[in-house]
Amino acid sequence: MVTGPRIGVLGLQGDVREHLTALTAAGASAVRVRRAEDLPGLDGIVLPGGESTTIAKLLVLFDLYEPLQSALRSGLPAYGSCAGMILLADTVLDGRPDQVTLGGLDVVVRRNAFGRQVDSFETELSLTGVGPVHAVFIRAPWVEQAGPDVEVIGTCPEGGPAAGRVVAVRSGSLLATAFHPELTGDGRVHALFVDMVKASA
Repeated sequence: MVTGPRIGVLGLQGDVREHLTALTAAGASAVRVRRAEDLPGLDGIVLPGGESTTIAKLLVLFDLYEPLQSALRSGLPAYGSCAGMILLADTVLDGRPDQVTLGGLDVVVRRNAFGRQVDSFETELSLTGVGPVHAVFIRAPWVEQAGPDVEVIGTCPEGGPAAGRVVAVRSGSLLATAFHPELTGDGRVHALFVDMVKASA
């Protein structure tokens, strides 16, 4: 029986199943979140990759936007990967005019920073608190600017056109990566988030 923290995965679009699997392997009690009534009792939440504008519209459609934003503002720990990073960002560049975010993370994020789907790529990088990771980028954002209370924990390696670009940050109980650790079978990023959730309890 799993006795770890109860962590939800926003289940409107994206790599929901993969995140549920990774969280369970990291010792969490992982549940899918689709409605506002799924939020009470959560110790943390994962905002998966997908299409950020579509997820934002679905949040509004399912009457989940305001309750989730309120929960985050009240201190609910969250991890956002790719589109989830965009949803957590206070400011988004190159977004649609009607694009909304949940906010809470003091960063400026550029949407689709690495280019279109055909420009997706994989690379090795070092993540503070985790170590070397194999990172999968799919129409990914990057962080243009981070506030004073935001810790940069991962950047693109030297030698490429995106060298030095910020692709992973954490601030308090919020964690965000521009890449998709749930697609690699490496559960260490999810384990880091589970530890963050436990520490915030």
